[in-house]
Amino acid sequence: MAEEEEQVIEKLEEYTKNARHHQLETLHSILQHNAKVLYLQPFLSNLDHHLDAHTFRSLVPLSSFEDYADYINHMAEHGNQHDHPLLSVDPLLGFFYSSGTATMKPKLIPYFDSSLCTAATFLAMQWTFLIRKRFFPPRPSINKILWFHHVGNITTAKCGLKVMPVSQYILQCGKVTPQEIPMVYASPSQVFVGSHADQQTYCHLLCGLRNLDLIDGIAAPYALGLVKAFTLLESKWEQLCHDLECGFPSHEIITDVAMREAVTETIGGPQPELSNRIRQICEDNVNDWSGIAQRLWPNVRYIKCVSTGIMKQYYPKVKYYAGEVPVVGGDYFASECSVGLNLDIMQPPETTRYVLFPNAAYFEFLPFNMNVADKTVDISSVEVGKMYEMVVTTYCGFYRYRLGDVVRIVGFYNSCPEVEFVMRAPKAASEILTERDLISAIENFQLALRGTKMRTEIAEFASFLDQESRPKQLKVFLEVQEESDFMEDKLEESIRILRSCISSLESSLGALYKVEKVKGQLGSLMVFILRPGAFDKLYEQAIRNGTPAGQYKPPKILRNHEIVRLLEKFSLCDIR
Repeated sequence: MAEEEEQVIEKLEEYTKNARHHQLETLHSILQHNAKVLYLQPFLSNLDHHLDAHTFRSLVPLSSFEDYADYINHMAEHGNQHDHPLLSVDPLLGFFYSSGTATMKPKLIPYFDSSLCTAATFLAMQWTFLIRKRFFPPRPSINKILWFHHVGNITTAKCGLKVMPVSQYILQCGKVTPQEIPMVYASPSQVFVGSHADQQTYCHLLCGLRNLDLIDGIAAPYALGLVKAFTLLESKWEQLCHDLECGFPSHEIITDVAMREAVTETIGGPQPELSNRIRQICEDNVNDWSGIAQRLWPNVRYIKCVSTGIMKQYYPKVKYYAGEVPVVGGDYFASECSVGLNLDIMQPPETTRYVLFPNAAYFEFLPFNMNVADKTVDISSVEVGKMYEMVVTTYCGFYRYRLGDVVRIVGFYNSCPEVEFVMRAPKAASEILTERDLISAIENFQLALRGTKMRTEIAEFASFLDQESRPKQLKVFLEVQEESDFMEDKLEESIRILRSCISSLESSLGALYKVEKVKGQLGSLMVFILRPGAFDKLYEQAIRNGTPAGQYKPPKILRNHEIVRLLEKFSLCDIR
């Protein structure tokens, strides 16, 4: 086994030392395989010579999801029944859900029976596993992971093929069968595929507490998932202790019968001594939950989640619960393809960098300059310090596809670029605000608030550019935490204090915002203060619309009027 693992690491070194060569090989493999698909024919039908990278980039235009929507809808309706392959010559196996962040409704990402894609994904996962293993060598007797994971609903498209979250596929290609899941994870398989996200989280906690001395790691796809899990622990620890004492989960809380029966079997009968042990720990820390992870799970060595991008705001809260347990980073995977490997998982989000997988897709980089289109460069022509929007050509039917992620080149590992995730890219030239601008503005606003006599913490936030008003108007939505000192009984005084801090927010909204304001094309900034729990309604709506709970990312730049109207219903006040 050690020899096999060494060969996998040697392959990583070889791929990154010869990154450009492997990129060209990857593109050649993709085009040799799929050059005749219907999507590419308008651009390549008259080609009478070898299709190299330069020719490919000059003939095939940049694309976005909208360019594929008709093809994907046709496949969702008719499956593999086409006169000519639409996006890939490989058989269509089904569809992935995207996260659905922007619209609150997930997109369908087709996935095909591609041996090339499977091989690249499997190798990426091997590298991921071995990197973690180097930091945390296996311990035979302490070997379970408390994984707050929600596979989400598996539905069926009109053509009869399955529609599932990427996370379900990852479980499958990770070669972990339902029977093996309890050997690796604290929870049985029925919890991962349960029908209700909050019930799943509760059951994960219950199973994790039942196995508390065996937990080696605690994980979730995103930092937000861990915050939700620990918040539920804070509010439900007494019920959790009661359920352990009884030997089964509460019928009132867990209505999913299959999940309840599987968890009851995992608990293995009444556990009064364990229940008392956990109750004592929680009672001793009831007013201070910092470091609760290590107190409840004494052998845990790491807490793992993605905490870059918009998840960075949740990192301090995860660290609060983690205490001295290191919070390690995840890798860079998208629904469309694998992107990058985190070689140093111990780094905090502000210094996390990803080495691109040279064999996962053909990568191009569009220089990022708000509202200015430019030509792409390849993996060997990027410049350290510059920001680019990622463009990918994949094994599974996306060609020069704008992934929608903006990254900064921070260095090279061998000859392969290392990138840091910066933000999601703007959707249109009319947008005047980026996620990065908004996050920076909220951070400054929060600092200003902490300098006042009113203790008000911002729990969530988002912005919306109302382009139908004249002049246009930017709306910023701020949800305050439950324990904040926002004084509804002294509304005028609260508004006065908040208004005194608005300038710290507005001054950080970025250059384009300021230019538009000076031109008179923007009206006064409008800030809505929302009741606690307002953004949970967006989460619930997204889940109802099909977004897997484990993939949910709260939207920061709103573009949907329905979402805006929903948030406005929870407004405590608005400040202009």
